[in-house]
Amino acid sequence: MTALRAAGFPELQVRARARRGAAEAFPAADAYGTELFGGAPAGAGDELDRTRIVPPVFMPLRLEKLIELGREPMPDDVDLSTEIGGFRSALPVYLSAFGSTRAGSGDLSVAASRQAGRLGIPMVVGENMVPVHGYRRTGEPSPLLARIRAYAEAGDGGPGGVVVQQSTEDADSEVWNLVYSDPASQELLHSGRIGFELKIGQGAKPGLGGMTVLDAEEAARAARTFAVQDVFGAEAGRYLRSATPGTFTEEIVRQQVRFMRNNYPRARVWVKLPPGRDIAAAARTAWRAGADAVTVDGAEGGTGWAPGAFLDHVGLPLAECLRRIGEPEGCLLASGRMWEGTRVVRALALGARAAGLGRAALLAVDEDPGHGLVRLAECLAAEIRLIVSALGKYDVAALSAEDLWRPDTPEPVSGRVPETIGERP
Repeated sequence: MTALRAAGFPELQVRARARRGAAEAFPAADAYGTELFGGAPAGAGDELDRTRIVPPVFMPLRLEKLIELGREPMPDDVDLSTEIGGFRSALPVYLSAFGSTRAGSGDLSVAASRQAGRLGIPMVVGENMVPVHGYRRTGEPSPLLARIRAYAEAGDGGPGGVVVQQSTEDADSEVWNLVYSDPASQELLHSGRIGFELKIGQGAKPGLGGMTVLDAEEAARAARTFAVQDVFGAEAGRYLRSATPGTFTEEIVRQQVRFMRNNYPRARVWVKLPPGRDIAAAARTAWRAGADAVTVDGAEGGTGWAPGAFLDHVGLPLAECLRRIGEPEGCLLASGRMWEGTRVVRALALGARAAGLGRAALLAVDEDPGHGLVRLAECLAAEIRLIVSALGKYDVAALSAEDLWRPDTPEPVSGRVPETIGERP
């Protein structure tokens, strides 16, 4: 293992998946016949984790699939391909935004980009990459261009796409203009695999901008663009760098989305929302203005740096965000503590089109820079196929709220058998 850690996140499980792939969807094979499995600690996880996935007894869609195939359908018959914000994707997952933090903008992010390209899933490049690292460098590509090139080379013209996020400081640096006109992104652009994401906020610190910790030299350079504060004490030699959060109203969001569509007609338009109390109104505003996708980042979402009070106490949980949005008016993406199949399936059943991998992806490539994310995705795919098949469905688009049971809102029992079965004497 390297020095990268993720306190409060199932790091060891993610690393095991990065090493062993789909085998981690099952208990250890040598435990077969000697150990009994099942159950979980009472109250474990958040509300989304506590929601049960409930297969039915009667499965008409399985019968349809049986007739189509001419045999009993199996989990491998589940179709996991989908459309995510205007891009084709091999799986109902995407690579969440890694911004300018130390963990998210170095070699690990390039390794994650390369593997996301191989997998054929969309990738989001996070905020403040250009204001912090620059766009071009003498002798080597900047972190932003390195990620785009790694993804494009590994993707080989297949499914997926690259989405470049922009915050206030990015707008000042004209990041979207640079990417849209750069020769390095033209192949992606002409094949319809470039998108731009307006970042309104994030789950780990809703209402705040991006934050990093810098040494004295870095802080002196950053002070020209960002707010820099000495919050750690002079002896620490470390400084807090804060980006502006941006100011948004319904009209500002509408105008921003229209601006993106008009000025970058070949790019897909995404909007990333924090877990605010008016999340439903914000999502509707973005969709109706023409956004191809709206990302909802629950309070469980991760980041490279955030105040502890925000991580523990601020923002709506992802499950509540999805409940408030209800039936999506467009492509809805969900992120926040995604690392295994059941959580992804729950999010999809509650209306999301795909789930974002953030901390899990970084941990996976930290475990194995060459194959960790691919193996993590393989394990996710195996779990999702097993679960969707168990629900009697064979397309992830068929998942719905009927597939879930919430302990706080149990469905009343009718006590009657369907008339087609007949009455007991």
